[in-house]
Amino acid sequence: MTFNRRILMTAWAAAACLGLSTAQAAEKWNMSAEQPDGNYITGVAKEFADNVTKATKGELEIKVHSNSVLFKRAELKRAVQTGQVPMGDVLISVLGNEDALYEVDAVPLLARDFDSAWKLWQASRPAIEERLAKQGIKLLYSVPWPPQGIYTKVPVKAMADFKGMKFRAYNAATSRLVELMGASPTTVNSGDVPQAFGTGLIEAMITSPATGVDSQAWDFSKYYYDVQAFIPKNVTMVNARAFAKLSPAAQKAVLDAAAAAEKKGWEEARKQTSTLTQTLAKNGMTVGKTPAPIEADLAKIGATMADEWVKKAGADGKAVIDKAKR
Repeated sequence: MTFNRRILMTAWAAAACLGLSTAQAAEKWNMSAEQPDGNYITGVAKEFADNVTKATKGELEIKVHSNSVLFKRAELKRAVQTGQVPMGDVLISVLGNEDALYEVDAVPLLARDFDSAWKLWQASRPAIEERLAKQGIKLLYSVPWPPQGIYTKVPVKAMADFKGMKFRAYNAATSRLVELMGASPTTVNSGDVPQAFGTGLIEAMITSPATGVDSQAWDFSKYYYDVQAFIPKNVTMVNARAFAKLSPAAQKAVLDAAAAAEKKGWEEARKQTSTLTQTLAKNGMTVGKTPAPIEADLAKIGATMADEWVKKAGADGKAVIDKAKR
């Protein structure tokens, strides 16, 4: 091989390596989002993905797949943990059967307004991050739902009116709440709510005005009681190994976008709550406050469930509650 040809071959090899390096640097991730496109939580996820793509100048592109088309709620955490999907969001309290700390935001009457819910999140986040990290998952950001209210087909005035009622639950905490109310809990995913009401599988539910609007609750339910029982959250998580493979600059871009998404999500939840509740009323639902006798009984149920939760969560749980109350 002549000297000139060796130089040419070396140049070709260097160019090939450069091309391979560039191809490897470009990452394309799928993100599984629970809610439909019209939901503000999905809107925050899409803005987060766009911000990452812009900040990394295309080094990392994230495509958001809404409405749980990739993975259902119960499957999401495991899918992220095993790398079936790099990232996704999930209602954190559905993981309560795995660890009680995950469902602290679903304890009734513990945090009924956004300021209290934010303090509770700040108090609980370090412990939740630590638990997820041990399973190969990095927590990125949270977005709260509006405060939870009760939907019924018929008017209710006292807790006794719920006795035997088929009542939708969506996690262990809401199942326990429904039991203590005297109703019969039935687990139904948010996307299946209209059909469940239509077939008589459920007659009532406790959920946010956001889910009420998403499912067009006025088509199958007439009454909405603005209980403001608690404020649950969705959290967005990423596979830790996938995150670690990103360049330092890309990692920073993801974390910066996550911080912006959390700020936007909490602001949006505050703004959306009254608008969504008004939407229920504009579409013919009777929207009102919780009847006083029900509110009084809910206070007793909340105290019972708080005691039960602290016993399950142990010292870490008590520490979270104490810190949130400071």
